Amino acid sequence: MSQASDYLELKILDHIVGKTSFTMPTAYVALLTSAPSDADTGSTITEANYTGYARVSTAGADWNAAAAGAISNANDITFGECTGGSSNCTHFAIVDAASAGNMLAYGTLDTAMNVVTGVTPKFAGGTPGGLQVTMA
Repeated sequence: MSQASDYLELKILDHIVGKTSFTMPTAYVALLTSAPSDADTGSTITEANYTGYARVSTAGADWNAAAAGAISNANDITFGECTGGSSNCTHFAIVDAASAGNMLAYGTLDTAMNVVTGVTPKFAGGTPGGLQVTMA
């Protein structure tokens, strides 16, 4: 199950009543080592910190069409290989910048990723993909 951040909820509400438009962001996927809260931002989430880690930028074509309140990745989302250190990733976030920025949505991984040297974390693409974001 995933959730929208407070930031995204307010942007959507302002947008649907015509108060202000919400510009489509570039979506980056982040791996987290602890649970975020609705109030977190792209600067306050606790991300993986293994050597080689960086958020992964995605485009619209990387995602399947949303259906039944959910969207999943159509193409693989592959993070950098761990070349040192380690991270036990338990959550993910969708953010709007390569660093800092705003958190848009987040969720718990079905299975934690224990990233150690030589491991390349990946969400396999497909229908459905390995990363699913739901709105309930």
